[in-house]
Amino acid sequence: MVVGTQVAGGSMLPSVCEDDEGGKEEELGGIASRPISRPRSLYSRGSVDGQRVPRSPQQLKSTSPGLQEEDQTGEEQDLEKAELQQVEHSVLVSEEFDIDLELQTFHSARQAYDPTGQSRYREACTMLSVVPVSYFLRNMNQPELNLKHWGLGSQGTKALAISLITNTSVLKLNLQDNSMGRDGGAAIAEMLKENCYITDIDLSENGLGDYGAGALSSMLLENSVLLSLNLSGNHLDEQAARHLSPALMGNQKLQQLDLCHNRFGDSAGLILGAAIAENTGLRRLNVAWNCIRGKGATAFAKGLENPSELSFFFVCSNNRIPLEGAIHLALGLKVNTTLQILKMSRNPIQAAGCFAVVKSVQANPESAIEFLDFSDISVDQEFEDLFHSTREIFPNLQVKYGGNANSQFKKT
Repeated sequence: MVVGTQVAGGSMLPSVCEDDEGGKEEELGGIASRPISRPRSLYSRGSVDGQRVPRSPQQLKSTSPGLQEEDQTGEEQDLEKAELQQVEHSVLVSEEFDIDLELQTFHSARQAYDPTGQSRYREACTMLSVVPVSYFLRNMNQPELNLKHWGLGSQGTKALAISLITNTSVLKLNLQDNSMGRDGGAAIAEMLKENCYITDIDLSENGLGDYGAGALSSMLLENSVLLSLNLSGNHLDEQAARHLSPALMGNQKLQQLDLCHNRFGDSAGLILGAAIAENTGLRRLNVAWNCIRGKGATAFAKGLENPSELSFFFVCSNNRIPLEGAIHLALGLKVNTTLQILKMSRNPIQAAGCFAVVKSVQANPESAIEFLDFSDISVDQEFEDLFHSTREIFPNLQVKYGGNANSQFKKT
C-alpha cells in the first residue's frame, strides 16, 4: 500500500510501500508531481557502473517544483526533510557531457577513481555494439600494452580511446595494423589530448590517411608528454606533410618520429625538411621507403645544418636519392654536431656520394657520426683510402657499404 501526503499545489508526496510481511521498501520514484527528466544520452554524468548516483537534498530543493520554502508550512518542511532522506541515495542526476570523439562518456566522482577505465570501456563497447577485447581488460593496468594485429576497426578503436582518456597505467601502446582508419585515428588523437601518461604509441599500418594525419597533428600541438610516434605505412602523402609541418615546428617534445613506408615525394620532402629545420627536439627520424629524391633530400640536408638534437636519420631504401642529394647531405654534415647514425643504403648516390659524406665527417672536428650505412652501394679505392684516414681522426667510426653485410669496418 502506498501512503502519500497532500502538499501545496495538489501534488502527492510518496512515502513508503508496505509489503504483505510488514517490511518497508524505499520508493524510487520522483518526489513531486513533475518527474525528473531522463538523461538524453547513455553517456552522461551521474551513472556509474549502471548504478544511480544520488542528488543532494540541496539540489532537490532547488530543482523540485512545489517544494520551495516560501510556499511551505513548517509541517510540510518537516515532511519534505524526511522524504529527502529516504530518496537521498536513489535519485538519478543527469548532466550531459560531450567529447570530440563523436561519443559521450560518463563523468562522476566514483569514476574518477577508476584509473584503468574498465567501466568506461565496457559501456562504450555496449553503445558502439562491439565486443570488448578481453586481453585489453586483463592488461589495461600494465605500463606496456601490445594490441597489434587485433582487428579493432574504427568502432573498436573509439571504445578503446574512451577508456584510455582516464587510464593512468599505460605508458607504451602498440596499435599497429588494426584497420582503425581515419575516424579511429581521430579518436586516438582526441584521447591523446587528454591522456598525460602515454609517452610511446605505434599507429603504423592503420590507413590513417590525410584526415588522420591532420587529427594527430592537431594533437601534437597540445600534447607535451608524447615522446615517440610511429606513423609508418599509413598512405601519407603531400597533404599529410602539410598537416604535419606546423606540428613539427610547434612541438619540441617529440623525440622519435617514424614516417617510413609512406607516399612522401619531393614536394612532401621539401615541406617536412623545412619543418625539421625548425625542430630542436627530435632525436630519431625515419623517412625510409618513400619517394624523397634530390630536392627533398636537399631540404632535409638544410635541416641538418641547424642546431638540433637529431642523432638518428634514416633516409635509406627506395628514396632514389641521387648523387646531388648526397652532396647536399654532406654539406649539412660539415656543421652538424649531433647526428650519430646516418643510413642511406640502396640509394643511387654512387661512390662519389659516399665519398662526399665521409669527407664532410672528416672535415668536421665536432662531428658525432658513429655509423654510416651505404649498403648495396659499390665504392672504389679512393673511398676506402679516405675512410681509413678518417678513422685515424674518429677511431669509433663504422661504415657499411657494398652488398656484403660483413663489409663493416670496426674499431681495431
